Amino acid sequence: MTETKPILPGATLGLMGGGQLGRMFAQAAAAMGYRVAVLEPQHGAPAAEVSAEHIEAPYNDADGLDRLAERCPCATTEFENVPAESLRRLAAKGTLTAPPAHAVAVTQDRNVEKHFVESVAGVPVAPHCAVLSEEDAAGVDEALFPGILKTARLGYDGKGQYRVKNRDELLQAFRSTNGVECVFEKMLPLKLELSVIVCRSLTGETKTFDAAENYHRNGILAVSVLPARISEAIAEKARAHAVRIADALEYVGVLCVEFFLLEDDTLLVNELAPRPHNSGHATIDACVTSQYEEQVRAMTGMPLGDTSRHSSAVMLNILGDEWFDAENRFRDPDWQAVLAVPGAKLHLYGKKEARRARKMGHVTCVAPTLDEAFERARAVARILGLPDPE
Repeated sequence: MTETKPILPGATLGLMGGGQLGRMFAQAAAAMGYRVAVLEPQHGAPAAEVSAEHIEAPYNDADGLDRLAERCPCATTEFENVPAESLRRLAAKGTLTAPPAHAVAVTQDRNVEKHFVESVAGVPVAPHCAVLSEEDAAGVDEALFPGILKTARLGYDGKGQYRVKNRDELLQAFRSTNGVECVFEKMLPLKLELSVIVCRSLTGETKTFDAAENYHRNGILAVSVLPARISEAIAEKARAHAVRIADALEYVGVLCVEFFLLEDDTLLVNELAPRPHNSGHATIDACVTSQYEEQVRAMTGMPLGDTSRHSSAVMLNILGDEWFDAENRFRDPDWQAVLAVPGAKLHLYGKKEARRARKMGHVTCVAPTLDEAFERARAVARILGLPDPE
């Protein structure tokens, strides 16, 4: 391991992005004695509410970045679309960035990311090809159909994705993107979607959390199960793949590696998220050290914490839809009833306005066993009017 002088509590840590993931990072940093300065253009953003300082500026604003660099020996991101060039500017000013700009740049382009994972890290991905033009779309190998066309950049929560069955549908989907660069990926017989949170420190130390099992509704993560209900062999392979990718990227910080588990138990990488991840929310309440505390530890060169679980957990994502009844009338959810469920831990993100499909919070139901955690999660789901988690 590299000998690195740690950044001690009392220092100010930089945060690019003011959303809920940044809020939970700032709360973890404050608990450890650090201050947080957040660069975020939105006034009253969730992370800004709990941070020591808010630099109200765009993520590529030169003056805002320079002010952040003056205050912070290191800085991190809370979402993947912070411009890599902004991280390079911070680094040029002497601020260590975790994750580093080169790693973020890889994850911001799906074509580059898939090439890196497969060809550099040596971890398998789904059959795919780049679609950069109508000519590329017209020449796609028939073996890739049916498939999913995804925009190479800026897609998240199912946005910028098109399921297509044939070449005509592919051409139509590509045209609907206004010709932006895309990747076309073969649809495969899917058993489960999994994720592994891997933490890699300035010193090169790595740790992983148990794999999580994830379920989506309308492209948005709805339920995460920790630990995933998979064999130990598959779980260990997923964790090993995640470490291999983090090492190949020379990553610093928390990285989420999302996987497809196929019906024949083949494990493929779907995509990378260079930040703490929704599927890791349960680590706050179910693990000795949360993913957010690990982000603080990793970027400051402190020893990484114990990632072992002390509880099983089922996490339910709460969207703004839960604030509206069947007649579309606004009302507050019954938080009192939610908190009366044993093992239910409520996390609300401080967003001022509830809107449909907007992530407003989550509830993690912890218990000694997964069966008990599911029983508690079903009780919470009934109170909130959510589908039962399975």
